[in-house]
Amino acid sequence: MKTIAVQRLMRASVQFLGAFAFSLNLLIGVMSGDAQAQSADANDTARLLAGMQPSPPSPVLALTKELAWQHHSDRLNAIFAQVENRQLARIRTWSRMKLTAPSPVLFYMFSGPDFLYANAFFPDVSTYVMSGLEPTGPIPDLKKLSRESLAHGLRNIEESLNSILSYSFFRTIDMRLTLVASRLPGTLPILYVFLARSGKTIKDVSLVRIDQDGTAQIDDGVAVADAKSPRGVKIEFVGENGQPQTLYYFSVNVDNDGFKASSFMRFCNRLGTGDALVKSASYLMHRDQFSEVRDFLLGHSRLVLQDDSGIPVTRFDQARWQLRPFGHYSGPISLFANRYQSKLAQLFDRRRAEPIEFGVGYRWRSQTSNLMLAVKTDAANDGAVAGAPPTQASVEVPVGGENSFDVNRTESGNDAGAHKTVGRGTIHQVTKHPTRAKWIARTRVRTRTLQAHDGPTFWFRSWN
Repeated sequence: MKTIAVQRLMRASVQFLGAFAFSLNLLIGVMSGDAQAQSADANDTARLLAGMQPSPPSPVLALTKELAWQHHSDRLNAIFAQVENRQLARIRTWSRMKLTAPSPVLFYMFSGPDFLYANAFFPDVSTYVMSGLEPTGPIPDLKKLSRESLAHGLRNIEESLNSILSYSFFRTIDMRLTLVASRLPGTLPILYVFLARSGKTIKDVSLVRIDQDGTAQIDDGVAVADAKSPRGVKIEFVGENGQPQTLYYFSVNVDNDGFKASSFMRFCNRLGTGDALVKSASYLMHRDQFSEVRDFLLGHSRLVLQDDSGIPVTRFDQARWQLRPFGHYSGPISLFANRYQSKLAQLFDRRRAEPIEFGVGYRWRSQTSNLMLAVKTDAANDGAVAGAPPTQASVEVPVGGENSFDVNRTESGNDAGAHKTVGRGTIHQVTKHPTRAKWIARTRVRTRTLQAHDGPTFWFRSWN
């Protein structure tokens, strides 16, 4: 009798364990399906906002039947085709030749949501760290929008993309107005568009905030005790090669009052050494008020790729950095006329500047743009120089002797308070490498209306 009872108990136990295992597998399958559906929604949302067909049977597929979306798709297809041929394809070709050993981490301060150019210059980065003053906004849910709200949101996206697709940089003031007024607010919709148009597949999106120890935590929307805690977004995605990549964008002020106090610097510190990209940065790091973020980039970057609006050339210690000029330096546009760098002009005057076949930065026209690639010499000696043999490490500009006009300028001046913006109507053309007096005189005489580069402009506002 005892033997029969034991056998029955064993059979019951086996049945119970089998049922439990089946239920557990079912639960895991449901959770996995939910996760896949969530990531698919994010990727399909990005594709739809970018004017691209989402994959069937996406719940947002029906929105492609809307006339407003079809017009949006036609406009973005036309302008991105122009940008691809005019700039992005050429930048990628240049990057493959010159940035041969990029770091896994890219610091792109003052970027706003400009993933488009970050990816063009540094396509294989594992972790992108981007920052701007503009808030991230909520994760878009297109199914909650009415037809009118969707049409309005798509139009605002086009207006927000206006300047960067024409000139390679955002006009911060205009972008803030359109992002706040949009039915799709914040920088996240713009990041979605650039990720989709760059051929990325989004796997996961989460809103995050940075704790005091510099750790990114999921943001549950509840106010934290420290109001300075930066909030942003973490986007996980893969490219055509299938390699996982991560993009962080934080809404944070990186001046000396905010960079350390907000714990953003501690977050960046945790990522170790990386590379840096600086473009159309309003010459903010020429000012003492931004010395901490400037020193961080100099201390935590193996290489810095920037236009002349980035770190002053005199801040690169010639004993530690190899400097390579590309393009043409003719001084800043009139809005930032007091940021002319005589030492940078000397670097370009040595006739070592290699040409670039694309426009970038405030001097956005082809053949007028400038880039400087700064590589730490210890990395160069290790064979990690971006496209240059170690024997060319003699192009540094001496640090000493720069006058106070170029370095450590006070806050007064015509770029005070400017942040990634250009004048409403004019840029000034100058002769190649003039003296400062001649340069200033000429910038006051010769002007040109800032118009979109070659290509369709039918959906762009005129800046007259």
